[in-house]
Amino acid sequence: MALAALLIAVLALPLSWPARGELAVVEHPVEAGRPLRLLVVGDWGRKGRYNQSRVAEQMGNVAEDMSVDLVVSTGDNFLDDGLASVDDGGSTSRSWMSTRRRAFRSHVLGNHDYRGDVLAQLDPALRNIDSRFICMRSFVVEAGIVDFFFVDTTPFQLKYWTDPGEDHYDWREVAPREAYIENLLKDLDVAMKRSRARWKVAVGHHTMRSVSAHGDTQELLQLLLPVLKEDSVDLYINGHDHCLEHISSRDSPIQYFTSGGGSKAWRGVFQPNADKLEFFYDGQGFMSLEVDGDLARAVFYDIDGQALHNWSLSKSNRQQVDQRPALLVSQE
Repeated sequence: MALAALLIAVLALPLSWPARGELAVVEHPVEAGRPLRLLVVGDWGRKGRYNQSRVAEQMGNVAEDMSVDLVVSTGDNFLDDGLASVDDGGSTSRSWMSTRRRAFRSHVLGNHDYRGDVLAQLDPALRNIDSRFICMRSFVVEAGIVDFFFVDTTPFQLKYWTDPGEDHYDWREVAPREAYIENLLKDLDVAMKRSRARWKVAVGHHTMRSVSAHGDTQELLQLLLPVLKEDSVDLYINGHDHCLEHISSRDSPIQYFTSGGGSKAWRGVFQPNADKLEFFYDGQGFMSLEVDGDLARAVFYDIDGQALHNWSLSKSNRQQVDQRPALLVSQE
């Protein structure tokens, strides 16, 4: 019943197209006095392989239990090389429908999505295949007390431009890189400063802080992080590393969450960084987030639906509560 109600809400979803130089805004309907609940998963688009179907099944179970309002994808929606065309979008979508992952709402692009026809993945025609599918380069989802800022992080990575190897990246409507990033950061800063939401959450594909295979993304630390700090962003959520992570910033209130365990995982890499590691799981799974006024609560789940890590934050006094375990490192 909860997912059916969500589908009705999605079909009526208002979408505001921006004036030039502004980010598009999606207004997500919320119920007054009710917590906002969502699921987050990334690096999942493998047509059911590498335990993708098991992750989807547990997401369906948790979605029903929580009565989720939306689901967020942190990118790499179509692996390994994006979409070949708009007509190519149906196979992965149908795979997920069959496993009850029917609440998907908002997608950000990953680096593998850029290896195909990016304009096909951005084409509104994909909503004819799945009316719940919304994907843009960078945009804002306004959901009551939370504003989500989806950021197109792939163009920030210099190596994709200068040393792509055998990979091809679709830079149409992006090149030249410097101008694109400069304009994006300006638009993002304007949107964040304009926000009156109690909570601000940034969503990108690439890691800001990570102890797994990809590690920290230096371009994001240098270019994007200063904007997030200045505009008082509470959480940065990403994928890219195929694992589950929670890292606390040592010099700001920002919490970094990696939810990239939607399919292929178990990299077997652990490389500490300068910030505080709260939790790391090298396997498949996903994340839930619940925001209720002053309190935010995140939970990481594995493919059996077991809760691996619980975290809560009281925004008024920036106090973390109900945090356990402090660290979990798993190997296959």
